[in-house]
Amino acid sequence: MRRPSSFDSVSSVLTGLARRLGLDAKLLEQRLRRRWSEVVGEPIAAHTRPQQIRFKKLYVTVEHSAWLQQLTFLKPALLEKINGEAGREVVTDLVFRVGEVARDDQEGEGQKGTGKGDDAAIPTPELLEEAAAHAAAVSDPDLRNRFASVMARVLAAQTQRSDRPAQPQDR
Repeated sequence: MRRPSSFDSVSSVLTGLARRLGLDAKLLEQRLRRRWSEVVGEPIAAHTRPQQIRFKKLYVTVEHSAWLQQLTFLKPALLEKINGEAGREVVTDLVFRVGEVARDDQEGEGQKGTGKGDDAAIPTPELLEEAAAHAAAVSDPDLRNRFASVMARVLAAQTQRSDRPAQPQDR
């Protein structure tokens, strides 16, 4: 193993460290979850979700047995794309399982609430402005907009809950 020189990039140092610690499969797993539609294509991604990598096998949930059958024929091409995303062979096999395919938060951005029954909370322009002011310190524009959007929805949900009359509890 060579020693890092003073000219090694942070990326190459972190990549080497992830390999030595055995984290490259977990990092690929997370990258696949984020970029699944880009890696396998939108038609396949609409009916599948990557779950986990164990012992160089990627487990993929498929919403219907017909898709499972079709993907069995596409295994070599999918393996090539997935390992291309990793930059080397991390996955040697794909295991397809029929199950419920959960939709990504990004697909219906703004459709899901915070999980506490606040799906109908729509931020007012004032709340959007307040959230944007709080997120102004974030330098990445996409991250800043997403952060402001989430804050505005949470603020709207809190406002909505505080405006509701108290419900009597059954005992």
